[in-house]
Amino acid sequence: MEEEKVMHIQESESLEKGDKEYNASDIQVLEGLEAVRKRPGMYIGTTGPNGLHHLVWEIIDNAIDEALAGYCTEIVVQINKGDTITVKDNGRGVPVDIVSKSGLSGVETVFTILHAGGKFGETSGYKVSGGLHGVGASVVNALSEWMEVTVNKNGGVYYIKFVDGGKPVEHLKKIGETTTSGTTVTFKPDPKIFLDTVIFSYDTIRDRVRQMAYLNRGVKLIVIDDRLDTPVQETFCYEGGIIEYVKNINANKGPIMEDVIYCEGYEEIEYLPEKKGKIYCEAAIQYNESYSKTVFSFCNNIHTHEGGTHEEGFRMAIQRVVNNYALEKKYLKEGEEKYTVDDIQEGMVAIISIKHPNPQYEGQTKTKLGNTEVRKIVSQVVGEALKRFFYENPKVANLILDKISMASKARMAARTAQENVRRKSGLEFTTLPGKLADCSSKNPAECELYIVEGDSAGGSAKSGRDRDTQAVLPLRGKILNVEKARHEKVFDNAEIGNMIVAIGGGVDPEFDVLKIRYHKIVIMTDADVDGSHIRILLLTFFYRYMRDLITQGYVYIAQPPLYKVEVKGKAYYAYNDEQLEVLKKQLELKPGYPFQRYKGLGEMNDVQLWDTTLNPKTRKMLRVTLSDAIEAEQVFTDLMGDEVQPRKDFIYKNAKFVKNLDI
Repeated sequence: MEEEKVMHIQESESLEKGDKEYNASDIQVLEGLEAVRKRPGMYIGTTGPNGLHHLVWEIIDNAIDEALAGYCTEIVVQINKGDTITVKDNGRGVPVDIVSKSGLSGVETVFTILHAGGKFGETSGYKVSGGLHGVGASVVNALSEWMEVTVNKNGGVYYIKFVDGGKPVEHLKKIGETTTSGTTVTFKPDPKIFLDTVIFSYDTIRDRVRQMAYLNRGVKLIVIDDRLDTPVQETFCYEGGIIEYVKNINANKGPIMEDVIYCEGYEEIEYLPEKKGKIYCEAAIQYNESYSKTVFSFCNNIHTHEGGTHEEGFRMAIQRVVNNYALEKKYLKEGEEKYTVDDIQEGMVAIISIKHPNPQYEGQTKTKLGNTEVRKIVSQVVGEALKRFFYENPKVANLILDKISMASKARMAARTAQENVRRKSGLEFTTLPGKLADCSSKNPAECELYIVEGDSAGGSAKSGRDRDTQAVLPLRGKILNVEKARHEKVFDNAEIGNMIVAIGGGVDPEFDVLKIRYHKIVIMTDADVDGSHIRILLLTFFYRYMRDLITQGYVYIAQPPLYKVEVKGKAYYAYNDEQLEVLKKQLELKPGYPFQRYKGLGEMNDVQLWDTTLNPKTRKMLRVTLSDAIEAEQVFTDLMGDEVQPRKDFIYKNAKFVKNLDI
C-alpha cells in the first residue's frame, strides 16, 4: 500500500512538468514597463517594510515556478552585507536567446518589460505559476537601485547588470562556460522608493522560505544572513510537504491523533477554448484538543487568506463525509440535527493547496480564489480520501467523531447565550451595556470606542472625552482567555458580552464589519504586566471572534505618556525614556529636577487624559494590523495556549524588544 502511494505521488509530480525546451519563443510581450516607479503601490501594495520584502517574494516565486515546472531542486536566498538580496536556483535558466517581439534577449525582456515572461503563451514554459504572472521580475528591477542577473544555460554563463530602476548597463553577454543551469539574481532596493527602511528582516524571510518548503515537498530551500560577523544559515526541505506543515502548526495545540489525513488528486479541465490543463489538489488534516479551527489555503503557493472555491469544496466534503459516517455509526440518529461545518472544524488544523494553470482571484485584496470548477474537484478529492481514512482507521475516526459530537453539544448549549448577545448587538441599539458611556454621533466613521482598563481610568476617560464622537467602556479586571475556553463560556462572560453588544457587528462566523458602531476600537491599558496581559487577551478575542476588525484596520492601541514634567506651571509629557532625556535638554533642566512617572492611567485626571491620550490632535496610537495570519495563529497559540514552553521561548526571544514595562 505504501509503495503504491509513493508511486502515485511521483506520477502526479511528473505531470506538472513544463516544456523542457524553455527558450525565447515561449516569452510573450504584453506591454512595456511604465509608471512602476511612480506608482509602486499598484504592484507591491506599499513602500513600507511589507513592500520591501515583497520584492524578495517575487524573485523567490520565479525560482519556485521552476520547481513547479519540475526543473529546480534547490533555491538559496541570501541577505548580503549592505542589505542586498541574492536568490539562486538550479532551474533551466531564463532564456538567453533573442525574443522576436522585443528584439532583446530573453533575460533583458523578462527583467525590463512589464508582463513579459514564460507564463502566458499557448506553448508556455510553465504549467502553473505563482507570483505576479510575468510582472514580478521587471517590477523588482524597476524598484531597485541596481540589479545583477547571471544565467547558466546551454553550456554558457551569461551576465547583465541594470541600474537606476531597470536600465541595462549593456546588453546580455556571455562571460564563461559551465556544465550547470540556473539563474542568480542580486538586487539592491532603491532607498528613493523605500523611504521607511531598506533593511531586511531575517525572521520574515526565513518564515516565508520555510513556508515555501512545506508547500513544495522535496525542494531544498536555504536561507542565509551574511550581515553578521558569523553568518546564519538554515536549510528547509520537507519530503512530507503539507503533512509536516500541519504537524508543525499543531505541535503546541495538543494533537489527539498521530496520523495526518492526507488527500491528493487531480483533474484535467478545459480552462480556455481548446486549452486544457490539470488542476492538482492536496490537503492535510489533523485534530487537536483546542476549541478553535485553523484552516489555511493556497493556490500556486500564494496564501489565499480570503478563502475561495477551494475552501468551499473542502467544507462541502468534510460535512458530507462526517455526517454520513456519523449516521452509519449511530453518532447521529435519523432526524437529529446534523453536525455543522463549525462543529467539524473545531480543533482542526488543515492545509489546502491547489495548483491551477489559470487561477482567477476576487475579493478586496485579490486573494480569494474564484474558479468555480475548483469547488467540485476539491470536494471529490478530499471527500474520497477522508471517507477512505475513516473506514481504514476506525479508532482514530471514533476519536474525531467524539470531539465533533462534544463540539456540537457545546454549540447547542451556547446557542441561547449567543442569540441573546446577537439580539442586543443588532441594528436596534436599545439595550447597550450600562457601563458604556456612548457618544452622541451615530456615524461609525467618526466614532471611537475606548476599551479602558479599570473603573478609575474609565471615570477619567468618561469625563475627559469628546462626548460627540468618543465612547468609553471600562473593563473590570481581565477578560476570559478565549484560547482556552469553550464557546458557551465565552458568550456567558459579562465583559465579553458587553464588548460584543457595544461594537455591534456580532461574532464570527456571522460577524459583519458593516454593522460595527465605531471605526476605531481603541485598547487603553496601563504600561505594566497586567496591562500587557489585558491587551493580549483583548487581541486574542478580536482575532478569534471578530477577525475582520483587525484585518480591516479598526483596532488601535492607545499610547499614554509615561512621564510628566512641570515647568513654570506648564505640563510637558514624554512617552519613553529617550523622549524624557530630550525633554530635559530642551527645557535645560538641572540634574535631579522632579518629574512624575505614571504607574497607571488612573493617576491622570480627565484634563491630562484628554491632552495626552484622547485628543486626536495630540495623541499617539498604534494601529493593529495582520500581515500574516499563519504567523499570528502561531503567536496566539504560543502565548495563550496550554503549553508553557512555547510561551517561555517567545518571551526569551522577544524580551530584548520590551521597554518601560513595570513589573
